[in-house]
Order: sequence, then structure tokens, then C-alpha cells
Amino acid sequence: MKNKKTAVLSGSFSGILNGLFGSGGGIIAVPLFKKSGLSQKEAQATALFMMFFLSSVSAGIYLYEGQLSFTDALGYIPGGILGGIAASLCFRKISPTLLRKIFGGFVIFSAARMLWGIVAEWI
Repeated sequence: MKNKKTAVLSGSFSGILNGLFGSGGGIIAVPLFKKSGLSQKEAQATALFMMFFLSSVSAGIYLYEGQLSFTDALGYIPGGILGGIAASLCFRKISPTLLRKIFGGFVIFSAARMLWGIVAEWI
């Protein structure tokens, strides 16, 4: 990013989202990376790289505080690794336009799901 203040603020916000919710930092990071001049694919790949480090820090803190369950996570790790490999192989073949639409659809789906959870609590 060209502006260091923007980079620090957006990184902090991404870290807060990632630490509190276990995800969400990439939703902030991708548009900011695109605004800084990266292509859709570069922005998404860079956000993934950034999320790895943010997730590692958050997981370390949760581990230190005794709130991390290795046994619960172990069942998901093999599928997550396979999914990550499959996605990275498909990533090369997907057009930036389609990738942007998929990303936007995922953001909308995630927002709708979160809103539905809030509404369901009220009912």
C-alpha cells in the first residue's frame, strides 16, 4: 500500500475482525488491496497470505488463554488443506471477473446469514 497510515489502520481492522470472529479480515483486506492497485487475483492471494499470519497470532493467544480445542479442530484440518489446494489450482483458471463475482456473492451470503441469525434471536 502506498499510504502507511491506511495500511496500518486496515491491517488493524482486519486483525480485529479475524480475531473476534475467526474470519472476516479478508473481506476488508481484498477491497483495500484492490484500491491500492493490485488486481483481483493479487488482492485475494495477498489477503490470504495476510490472514495466515493474523490467524496464527489469534490462535496463539487463544491457545495461551486455554480457549483453543485441538481435538475439535483436527477433524476439519484435512478437508481444509484439500480445499485450499483445490482452490489454488482452480484460481489460475478462473477469470478475474468471475472471481470478483464469486467473492461478492460470498460476502453477500455471509452478511445475509449473519443478519438471519440476528433476526432469528429476536423471534
